[in-house]
Amino acid sequence: MQRSVLFVLFACHVAALPARAQRSAPADWRAFTRALDAYAAEDGIVGASALVLRDGRVIARHDYGWADRDLRQRADTNSIYHWASITKTLTAVAIMQLCERGRLALDDRVTRYIPELRRLHNPFGSMDDITIEMLLSHSAGFQAPTWPYGRGQPWEPFEPTRWEQLVAMLPYQELRFAPGSRYGYSNPAFIYLARTIEQITGDAWQSYVQKNLLTPLGMSRSYFGTTPYHLAPFRSNNYTVTRDSAGRETAEPNGRDFDPGITIPNSGWNAPLGDLVRWLSLLTGATGGDTATARLFDTVLGRSSLEEMWRARYLAVEPVYPAPTAAPADSIGLSFFVLWRNGTRFVGHTGSQAGFRSFFYIDSATGAGVVAVFNTRNDARPEDSAAGFRAIRDRALALIAQ
Repeated sequence: MQRSVLFVLFACHVAALPARAQRSAPADWRAFTRALDAYAAEDGIVGASALVLRDGRVIARHDYGWADRDLRQRADTNSIYHWASITKTLTAVAIMQLCERGRLALDDRVTRYIPELRRLHNPFGSMDDITIEMLLSHSAGFQAPTWPYGRGQPWEPFEPTRWEQLVAMLPYQELRFAPGSRYGYSNPAFIYLARTIEQITGDAWQSYVQKNLLTPLGMSRSYFGTTPYHLAPFRSNNYTVTRDSAGRETAEPNGRDFDPGITIPNSGWNAPLGDLVRWLSLLTGATGGDTATARLFDTVLGRSSLEEMWRARYLAVEPVYPAPTAAPADSIGLSFFVLWRNGTRFVGHTGSQAGFRSFFYIDSATGAGVVAVFNTRNDARPEDSAAGFRAIRDRALALIAQ
């Protein structure tokens, strides 16, 4: 009963959106879903979901397998997934909101808001040289992982859980390269951006994002951290595939909830695909000609600010699992990755944390977008798994290039 009521409420919310012309599924949709199913079966993936949208409307959706295998809970429209590093796009848009409202500037020195960063070793100069724009474009020189230790000890936390833990580690770390000289993917950079938001507004990061992004956009089933009670039945489990001494591969559940700790601003977003549709509607400007929706979107973030975020800054390597084998991406803007395929520009991001992997991309020129998420990571064959993930990503891009 609870599941049915929540679905009806969500459906009513979607039905209240401005009417738009219906579109048919992409011509290659069935071939794409067959390829996705084949990859999922080969990689040991327990559950997955994907959709394509145009002008803010879902024109095709496909679900594979189980959100929770042991509970026999199918992956479906209600399934809530963890979006990992796609969370960074929330943090980045929040920063750009503050820029639009005159609360900060992209060339502001980060130490103005976080003086503790001066404790970190910078062999290339002063920590005062690092700007907000460098954090957004992953060019500040910070390391990639938030937690620099990973020996698999049982006492190690999944991620640091408190700000003071990060501050305590600063004197024992140093920048990897000169700020502003190149790209280097960094999770801590987005924790520092979140801290900046908190210092300027007085709101905790989660409160600011809830008030200024999730609520205005109607993303009512998005949350961070532990799953709320009323959404717990829909939370997808996540799995890791390992191989035993006999060569058998098994997908073991990791548990529905886990604590991303202090890393929530860079990897803590949980939501069903429906809320991702709302997010991509903002990014693509899918107002359906409705002036109220257009005003709402402009209040959240203006089109000129989004285009500024999508302007290429540095050549980049896209952060897919595992990072060392990731295929080259075209470039990095402000948090968003920019890919060019056959003359078409795609903007988006990927995510990988615990057993979850995901991606979304949009073609802002046509209002098309694609989202896909998998609830299983294959540690038995990581390179093959990463290659399969990239292949599905590329086929997804082809879908929205039509």
